[in-house]
Amino acid sequence: MEDLNNVLRVQEYINKMRPVFNKRALYSDETAQYRTPMEPEAGDVVTVRFRTMKNNVDAVYFISGAIRKEMKVAESREGFDYYAIEIPVGNDPIHYYFEIQAGKIVCYYNELGVTRQLQEQYSFGIVPGFHTPDWAKGAVMYQIFVDRFYNGDSSNDVLTNEYFYISSHSRRIEDWSKIPDNMDVNNFYGGDLQGVMDKLDYLQDLGVEVIYLNPIFVSPSNHKYDIQDYDYVDPHFGKIVHDEGNLLADWDKDNTHAKRYIDRVTNKENLEASNQLFIELVEEIHKRGMKVILDGVFNHCGSFNKWLDRERIYENQPGYEKGAFISSDSPYHHFFKFHNEHCWPYNEFYDGWWGHNTLPKLNFEDSEELQKDILRIAKKWVSAPFNVDGWRLDVAADLGYSAEYNHEFWRKFRKVVKEANPEAIIIAEHYGDVSPWLQGDQWDTVMNYDAFMEPVSWFLTGLEKHSDQYRQELKGNAESFRDSMRYNGSRFYAPSLLTAMNELDNHDHSRFLTRTNSRVGRINTVGARAAEEGINKAILREAVAIQMTWPGAPTVYYGDEAGVCGFTDPDNRRTYPWGHEDQYLLQFYRDAIRMHRELPVLKYGSLKMLKEDYNLISFGRFNENEQVVVVINNNNENKKVEIPVWETGISRTIDTTMTRILDSNAIAYDMEQKEYQVVAGYLELEMSPLEAIVLCRGCELPQKKEEEAAEKEGDASTVSNN
Repeated sequence: MEDLNNVLRVQEYINKMRPVFNKRALYSDETAQYRTPMEPEAGDVVTVRFRTMKNNVDAVYFISGAIRKEMKVAESREGFDYYAIEIPVGNDPIHYYFEIQAGKIVCYYNELGVTRQLQEQYSFGIVPGFHTPDWAKGAVMYQIFVDRFYNGDSSNDVLTNEYFYISSHSRRIEDWSKIPDNMDVNNFYGGDLQGVMDKLDYLQDLGVEVIYLNPIFVSPSNHKYDIQDYDYVDPHFGKIVHDEGNLLADWDKDNTHAKRYIDRVTNKENLEASNQLFIELVEEIHKRGMKVILDGVFNHCGSFNKWLDRERIYENQPGYEKGAFISSDSPYHHFFKFHNEHCWPYNEFYDGWWGHNTLPKLNFEDSEELQKDILRIAKKWVSAPFNVDGWRLDVAADLGYSAEYNHEFWRKFRKVVKEANPEAIIIAEHYGDVSPWLQGDQWDTVMNYDAFMEPVSWFLTGLEKHSDQYRQELKGNAESFRDSMRYNGSRFYAPSLLTAMNELDNHDHSRFLTRTNSRVGRINTVGARAAEEGINKAILREAVAIQMTWPGAPTVYYGDEAGVCGFTDPDNRRTYPWGHEDQYLLQFYRDAIRMHRELPVLKYGSLKMLKEDYNLISFGRFNENEQVVVVINNNNENKKVEIPVWETGISRTIDTTMTRILDSNAIAYDMEQKEYQVVAGYLELEMSPLEAIVLCRGCELPQKKEEEAAEKEGDASTVSNN
């Protein structure tokens, strides 16, 4: 009897004994699973949640400024306790973190995870009224550099010697497959908006949800970041219905003689017809359930711009005011900053962006009229009849001459855009700390260089985004990847993070596929051929697997899916290889995009890093019912790994299975589903070289849905036949 009593006492002691404090079980974020509503309005009551291991801590406190409230366990499941508290939301932002007590242990939890030393600047945040469009959260975007995508209308092609710009005449490139020259700004391949229209079936089949167009407004360059007229689509991209005048002679550099060009870009028939084509394009895009974003270049314009008119394109054209270069009495005089007020006519002493006289800087601070005009333009294109779905803003933080003014202007910009189209998105190009701009009153989000493009490139290739630098110590450095993603991601609130434009490359940076050769260089130093030598498509597939499963909007730069290579600008602007695509890679993109689109947890779910090792990372995306686990082995050798998938919310006491839905390795990829055992919350995998695996649990799998639909159709057919 005494022995039995001793056993009972020991058992009672064990039952009351708290497990060893498990800091990896601690979790919260700003997604809907841990904050409801995720994007609250002033006056809402928000439920904030925090996760611990079951019966593992003494207390959890919600702390915001002087407020310190103990949270209560609201739910226990799968071996976890979920603490909750209700917080009323006023008009001011709320910044909060958590304090956890377990015995003598006191730690904190914020955007950086678990920490013993509190850093309040990394607190979670609620910004009342900060909403980003739901359609943009996790949306698959596709960036098109229009001149190099597809020539749908050869009648609008820029002609050789049509005008003179930056030391050379315009040149029509007859060979679509020609590699861009090192000086490429005046070379035109003929891509246009009709070409985009013609390829909408292709984009829809690829799985694209949003089309982002590089600038399309009247401009003399192929890239069009030197806007000539913000009110009209360039007829060379649109429609030329009136086409008269001479071309320049080979020796002639005077654009006042460029009569064919002047007629094409100033004739209102051409301009209105081009705008009408764009209206029709947007309507067709919307009919297909897709969105379209325009590129806004507002910190500078171009020397051809009608407000300046350095090239005297508009000087003698009816219906146009004198440009500021032409006359000191120009209504646009203060649109630019002149340094010599005694040089008219033809005053060339004005500020250029980064000193380029072909890119005159717009002088917002000294011209209320300029500000009004740009705000008018911002509103115009997101309103009927154009109805675009948002703006991408070029080098947005460089708009004015001071940060203070820039913040002020973008607040006004946001107001007019959102009033005209509340569901329009505002995406800015920005390098560095994004937090001052993403406070709910300026930009919605950014092109995600620091919290996506750069860390992925460093980890998988060792190259920075221009292929200008190779760093061996960063290649395969999983801790650096984790810390960079964590730190830079902490500068976003959830509405911005879930809509961030996650690119592997774009028109400014080397193609990611080229970076897989880990070669430093540019087209003028190593030649175009080097961009294709030693590339590794398996590494690109690894990158795409990350891109399609990481929080944000995965953005494909045209041609990446077809295997296009290229060093940084201008080599990255090679034409889309119609009829010569890498069909295997293209199908991989289709499958990866379909996976992303059909699993909502990849758009809205939480994120947690699960494992880091040399050349190996694993992370989870999860919500209350679904878990996705991604494992990347960037080693050139086999790797046996054990992944703590329990950290995504999977039980450690009940064994289960996860289903592989994507597998890519050094040789091939497949989407065949395969089940893996999860034992005590851990998943063991034998990873082959350069392998990327995506597994899920609790998800409605695409293939299964197709099989179920087929079975239902078969059952219906059987009934009918009987």
